[in-house]
Amino acid sequence: IGHPEIFPLVFTTKTQEIFNCRVDEDVTEENCFKLIKKEDIIQDLKTRATISDFHPVKKVVLEYPGEELLVVFDAKFQYGQNFYFVASEEAKENLLKPPETAEEKDDDKEEENREETLEVHPYKPPVHKPWVSLGSEKEVEEESVKDTVTKIKYMISRVRRKFGAPITFTDKNASHVKDSYVECTSYQDKTFSIKMLEKDVGVQIVPKVREASTQTKWTYPKNAATQYFPRQLSNEEKEESLSSEKLKEFLTSVHLRMEIALQQNEIMNAFFDDWKALAEDESSSGGKPDVYLKAYQSFTDLRYLKDRTISCICWHPTIYGIIAVSARVWLSYEEQVNLSDKSLLQQSVILFWSFFDPIHPQLMLECPEDIYCFQFSPSDPNIIAGGCINGQVVLWDISQHEEKLQNAKTVADGIKVTAVNTVNASILNILQYIYMSPSLMQVQQSSTEPPLVRYCAVSSIQNSHKKTVTDIHWLPDYFEDNRMGATFENRAEICVQLVTCSPDCSILFWDIPATKLPEQPSSEKVKEEEIFCMPPDVPDTFKHLDLCWKPLIKINLRKSDTNTEYSPVRISLKELHYHYKTSEKVQSLNTLEVPAKDNPYTEMSTPSSKNLKVLENISTDFFVGTEDGEIVYSNWKMEIDSDSAKPHTQKYTIHTETINTLQRSPFFKDIVLSVGGWNFAIWKEGVTNGPILQSSCSAGRYTAGQWSLTRPGIFFIGRDDGNIDIWDLLRKTHEPSHFQNISESVITFISPWIASPKQHFLAVSDDLGVLHVLEICQTLSHPLRNEYANVLDYFEREVKYLKYCEQEFQEYQEFQ
Repeated sequence: IGHPEIFPLVFTTKTQEIFNCRVDEDVTEENCFKLIKKEDIIQDLKTRATISDFHPVKKVVLEYPGEELLVVFDAKFQYGQNFYFVASEEAKENLLKPPETAEEKDDDKEEENREETLEVHPYKPPVHKPWVSLGSEKEVEEESVKDTVTKIKYMISRVRRKFGAPITFTDKNASHVKDSYVECTSYQDKTFSIKMLEKDVGVQIVPKVREASTQTKWTYPKNAATQYFPRQLSNEEKEESLSSEKLKEFLTSVHLRMEIALQQNEIMNAFFDDWKALAEDESSSGGKPDVYLKAYQSFTDLRYLKDRTISCICWHPTIYGIIAVSARVWLSYEEQVNLSDKSLLQQSVILFWSFFDPIHPQLMLECPEDIYCFQFSPSDPNIIAGGCINGQVVLWDISQHEEKLQNAKTVADGIKVTAVNTVNASILNILQYIYMSPSLMQVQQSSTEPPLVRYCAVSSIQNSHKKTVTDIHWLPDYFEDNRMGATFENRAEICVQLVTCSPDCSILFWDIPATKLPEQPSSEKVKEEEIFCMPPDVPDTFKHLDLCWKPLIKINLRKSDTNTEYSPVRISLKELHYHYKTSEKVQSLNTLEVPAKDNPYTEMSTPSSKNLKVLENISTDFFVGTEDGEIVYSNWKMEIDSDSAKPHTQKYTIHTETINTLQRSPFFKDIVLSVGGWNFAIWKEGVTNGPILQSSCSAGRYTAGQWSLTRPGIFFIGRDDGNIDIWDLLRKTHEPSHFQNISESVITFISPWIASPKQHFLAVSDDLGVLHVLEICQTLSHPLRNEYANVLDYFEREVKYLKYCEQEFQEYQEFQ
């Protein structure tokens, strides 16, 4: 602190009594100095040893040259304690006898000099000076206004005898009296009929240019730190302070104010943002918020998407701006029945698009047939499972091309730079450029022709679906089923099972077993390698499943009243709710860097089923949407002795056409949205009376639907006229809150995605093979205050109303 000769000390009441330096008695703030003999301090150190308050400065006291030491009472705690000890004779003399400062001496000298230099000057009146003309009178004369036109003078006279005569006013018609008025009509004066000649005149406005500059004042950053020392009190001082009258008076004075403040905190939230709540209330009370879906990008391909419809859309779970689409050919009913007669004139692929290159696909997945639906694996996004129109299930592994998808932005920028340079260069420069930089040309060729990835495995035709696979889902990584329908824990924590459905009246559960297979004789291995020779660029992740993959469980949904079976096209399991949950850490706009690791599917081992734990709390109930527009609620548990499952089912007939959407809410696991035909319905699991909300028939056919990922009460529905209906259950339930036209043809699929907290996208495909990526506005992406609780309360009210209506109907039947 700048004073090494000063040492702060804490003097207790005992020490103050021993050395006669009691606070407010022997020493005060005005008389703060106390001289203590060195011998007395040494004697106190010998008597009290480490208890003495001088023990921290014992060495300084013994080396002090003088006989008396100066102790100063620090009333304002300038040095951190109530006393401080001066360890030098010079500092002691300066404190006891402070010298006169040099500033005071200088002030005295300045006052003396001012008194000597003050002089009185006499008053001198100003002297008039002659006026000298500098030309200002000419400017005044030029600016003055002078009459240049001679004035016309009129003289009006009257007979003298008529002055002061009485006047009487009467009313009469002016037209009845001759010469009572004169009409001055306009006429053309030939004197002023001057012909104007046409003349071309050009005028150009030039803005005034002004130079201006600004400079921000730069401050030098400095490191600053603050340190405080707590004031330590002895037990006696604490008791004295707590029992003092001053503290009692303070507590009495503030008691009422503290009680009122505590009551206010219980009644209302002091940190509530009134302005934000006011804006939300205005938007929800009938105002017109800015609701729109902004066109962001569109993708299409004249080679692979021509005369095809996009059947499924999936966003890449970890890489920003990567979206995959599958396409299929529109088939009539006869063509669907005779799929074997369909000629393969066009190759079936799944295209991967990137925001940074909307012209060229980044990757293509080869398919044995047209793909109706596909999904990324939640455990490893490089594993993709898809369902074909011929009933087979296909697996791909794109781990070798993951780096290309992550570097899509860099490659696209390089292609743009190369194209610009070649346009502006001469022929000779272009040839030299191609010869000197073959790597960039390879980049161009690879960008225009994306790599084609062959599938790793495909299920056997005999054990697959007999019709198109219309829906596919990965089961969660925390459980798996066995052949008896029982659920066991999944210790590997890898998604190894799939569920598919098809209009062939079956639901199949597929298992991806471990790669370890029973050993075969060497001769058989050689024959197999000769017959089944995999291409070198195809990963061998699922080589053991190719053409021999069979389902684990098969469920046939049979109607209870007749011997016919249901034809499922959409399935929704309660345990599949993970797929729609949004992560708290949303992907940033930059590419998410995934650490390099081995494929988890290649390291799987077959665990012993004896040690696996049976999970009793896993729900095996599921909803199914059929080809006839029926909603079926069933369970996949079966009897151990039966060969196939025949579960108990509940049927609801709400829709008039095929169900195209059956999705659970991302916020409520028991709320399901079904879309089909000309209406939609919202179901609650456990309510057997029917849907809690059913829309009326719309003007157009509903073709797709999807819940919002961020707002519990909003969902999007596509129509056959190319419009997107935006439904907000907190605003209207009888009609859509907003609608917007997206395409001229039928909307086939809708898929939302959260890129960042401030950027939300909605992918929409149409019947012409065009993929539209729309940016969702802030009004539709940011939830309102208490929206979750309000939507939950709305669903509960609808359930109560449904139960009330059923009870009234039963009472009416009993009365009849």
